Amino acid sequence: MGQEIYKNSALRFLMKLKTFKNLFIYLLLFSPLTLGIISCTSKNSDSTFKEEINSDIIPTIAAVAALGQLSPSGEVRQLAAPITQFGSSPRVVQILVNEGDFVKKGDILAIFENREKLISDLERNENLINNINDEITLKKDQIQRYESALSKDAYSFVQFSQRKDELLKLQKQKINLMGDQKNIKIDLFNSKLRSPIDGFILGINTRVGERPKNEGILEIGSSQKMEALIEVYESDIDRVFISQNVELISENGGFQKSLKGKVIRISPQVKQRKVLSTDPTGDADSRIIEVLVKLDQDSIDIVQNYAGMKVIAKFIP
Repeated sequence: MGQEIYKNSALRFLMKLKTFKNLFIYLLLFSPLTLGIISCTSKNSDSTFKEEINSDIIPTIAAVAALGQLSPSGEVRQLAAPITQFGSSPRVVQILVNEGDFVKKGDILAIFENREKLISDLERNENLINNINDEITLKKDQIQRYESALSKDAYSFVQFSQRKDELLKLQKQKINLMGDQKNIKIDLFNSKLRSPIDGFILGINTRVGERPKNEGILEIGSSQKMEALIEVYESDIDRVFISQNVELISENGGFQKSLKGKVIRISPQVKQRKVLSTDPTGDADSRIIEVLVKLDQDSIDIVQNYAGMKVIAKFIP
């Protein structure tokens, strides 16, 4: 009986020992997992907390969008007709280009009605000069003859003096005719309108047979160096800076691709809006600052024929 009691006590001890062993194993297994969960939870909490702090302290900068239009590099040039001696401009008799044509410096763009008269005046002037040259040659020969006969009679001296006076008059006439010829050649050169730059014909303001108006005969711009003039609201200008990247699209679908460029100039002057949106009444009193954007070459190739086209610009923060 004593042995049975001992066996039962030993058995209960072993059972308790097994229970403690299992508990110890559980602790070894689950303690790292528990610590990991706690650590992850702590990290997530810290990350969320940091994001909340950052969002409160550093606000997100929104991109600026503004309207503008494509413009050739430099100002568009309005080419006028020459002024005649009567104070008016001659009529246009021929226009040799069309809108959108590319022209080089010195190319002839138009011809004026006074050209034919100037050609006639130049021919008459040249004939007069030739006649005077012949007379001058004749007078010089006569002077030489009378000069050699001066010692023989007084008549030769009188004739000698007269021929010298006539020679001086002819030489003065020649000088005047040469001056007239120079002026005629200048007017004849100006009777053809020539391009002052390499560029594109942006507009033709005068038709054949008309006298040029105040806006000139035609407009030309150096579109191979196209830029964009953007009108940014004065309230948004603090988010625009030099060398800022800009993306541009056509407001009305004139071209499909997006253009790329950089800000190269910010005007120091506040102006009234020129490029109106679809709601002109809302823009009538808007105050803007002009921002000049230089397009990259790929973008210029897309829009070099679209000077004046309206665009929407997005200034990348």
